[in-house]
This record gives sequence, structure tokens and C-alpha cells, in this order.
Amino acid sequence: MTSSASSGPATSGATAPVATASPPAPRGREGRRLAPAYGLTAPATIFVLLALIGPLALMFRYSLNRFVPGQMMVEALTLDNYARFFADSFYQEVLGTTLWISALSTLLCLVAGFPVAYFLVRQASDKWKGRLLLLIVLPLLMGNAVRTAAWMVILGDKGLFNAVIGAIGISPVKLMYTPTAVVIGLVSVLLPFMIVTLQSVIEGIDANLESAAQSLGASHLTVLRRVVLPLALPGILAGTMLCFILSMNAYATPVLIGGPSFHMMAPTVYQQVAKAMNWPFGAALAFVLMAVTLVLTTTANVLVQRRYRRWSE
Repeated sequence: MTSSASSGPATSGATAPVATASPPAPRGREGRRLAPAYGLTAPATIFVLLALIGPLALMFRYSLNRFVPGQMMVEALTLDNYARFFADSFYQEVLGTTLWISALSTLLCLVAGFPVAYFLVRQASDKWKGRLLLLIVLPLLMGNAVRTAAWMVILGDKGLFNAVIGAIGISPVKLMYTPTAVVIGLVSVLLPFMIVTLQSVIEGIDANLESAAQSLGASHLTVLRRVVLPLALPGILAGTMLCFILSMNAYATPVLIGGPSFHMMAPTVYQQVAKAMNWPFGAALAFVLMAVTLVLTTTANVLVQRRYRRWSE
């Protein structure tokens, strides 16, 4: 009896998969990508180091020198200029005046700018939004000195404001060369920065969130307080920090509107450097101003960021 089994090996119709070796991953790709990035950012980094940090380092070195009448500046390593600031109550009062004028101006910019920014985003049509933004930004095309000179004409003893109130039977008001006039001038200069900053942030807030809150019975003020303000907090922080820093370093407005008897830090630094020729003490005042501004803005940033995280959670 013969067997039908073939003596050859059994074959199958399916083809067995052939293992192919994958090509090796390119090496050093991340390094090759980072090299052009460093090359592109190097010019800007060098420019910042030379144009910003270099002068600051030089000014700090000047603040450690000693002022000698007749010789102007003598090379030294002393903290007498900083000690003079903390020992003289006049300069401490100047710093205090700068702080409260800047804080009040920033607060008024926030109170006046938020409704305008909200109206531009939620109420104004696209056609009028562009026109209103142009009117808001237009004053920025003029220098601070020009705008301050216009306020001098308005707030003078015989200026436009007193002429208007005198026409309706109100006695003239002394505004020129007062802190009130300085605050008015600073608010007019800083208000466009606050409005533009808030407007860009409020545009990123979904309007459906406000509609949903109103559909649940919340009033318009409640929606602003519980929905819009928390979401706009980063923009509020950015706008207030910008206005506060600019007002702390304001020069033209305090000099032209405040008059010779009104003192803020920036004009005081100029007087020490340009008039008294006391470069070391002027540099020390500039660094005190910069340090106080940096500490206050950093502290406010940390506190607001913590509050924002709590609301986000």
C-alpha cells in the first residue's frame, strides 16, 4: 500500500513576513535645531546687554562714587549716596509723593478705562470700534510735552476751565501747580495705554459666558463682578503695572504742571545730574526709584497671580 504523503517539505499559500531593519534615527537633530535658534537670538541678546544692562551697570558704578565740588565725581566705593537718601526726610517725602501720585493716577485710569474698553468690545459696532480706537490712540502720536502744554492752557488761572465755570457764576479755582493738576495730566497721558490693554483682554472673553450667567438670573453688575472681572484680571494687572511704571518715571507732566515747588523722583534725578552736577547722588536716586518700582510691581504680580489661580480652580 503506497502512501500519498509527499516526501518534500510542506508549503503554505501564505507568505511569511520578512523582517526589515528600520533606518537609524537621525542623531543630533535637536542640537542642529538649537544652533540656528541661538544664532538668531544672539544679536538681539547682545543688543539688550549693551543697550540696557550696560548703562545700568555703569550708572550703578557711578552711584558708588563720591561727589566733590569742583571735581564733580571722584572714583570710590562707598554707600554714602544711598545713606544720604535714607537720612534726608526731603527725599523720602519726594518718593512718598511719587508713590501716591502714581497709585492715584493708575487707579483713576483703571476706573475710567475699564468701562470704555468694555463698551468698545461688547457694545460698539465694528465700524465705530475702529474709529473710537483711533481717537483713543491718536493722542499717543503727540509728545507728552505737547499734551502737557495743552493742559497748562486749560488749567491755568485764566485758562479755559476757569473761564467756563466763571461764565456760570462759579468763582475761579486754583488748579495750576497743584497735585490735582499733575494727576489730571498723568491720567490723560496714561489712559490710552490702559484702554488698549483692557480692550485686547476683554475681546478674548467669550460673550456666551456672560449670556449664560444672565440666563441663570445674575444681574449685569453681578456678571461683571463674578465673570468679567476675574477673567480680565491678567489684563487689569498688565494695564495697572504699565501705567504705574510710566507714572513713577514721569518727567514732563510734573515739571510743567506741578511747578517748581512740586517734587517727584524723575525731575529730582534730573536736577541732581544736570543742574547740581552730582552724578553719584543722582544715580543713587535713580536706582532707588527703579528698585522701589520693581519691588512693588513684582509683589503685585505675585499677589494677583495667586488670586487668579484660586479663581481658576
